[in-house]
Amino acid sequence: SLRGDAQEILARKVAVLRANPQVALRIDGHADERGSVEYNHALGMRRANTVREYLTAFGIESNRLDIMSFGEDRPFDPRSNETAWARNRRAEFQVLRGGDNLVEPGR
Repeated sequence: SLRGDAQEILARKVAVLRANPQVALRIDGHADERGSVEYNHALGMRRANTVREYLTAFGIESNRLDIMSFGEDRPFDPRSNETAWARNRRAEFQVLRGGDNLVEPGR
């Protein structure tokens, strides 16, 4: 499930994606270092898919949203503590196409 603050961030992304139908994204799922490599890869994939499902529920076409999992391979914070683990459990966005001439939402 998505926390409230994550939903707020994604709502802003929905507005940008609606204003820019040419944009396609890759959603990268990440996990912390705890658990096996296989488990963390699957967890990252579930995380990315949850974000994609949230965006498509607001009318963003799924063919604009690729997903990928990096599991624990690309930590945002390399430390090994609760703070780092929380920061490493995330989804990140990569623009695949259409990001050259973005239009602000509402314009």
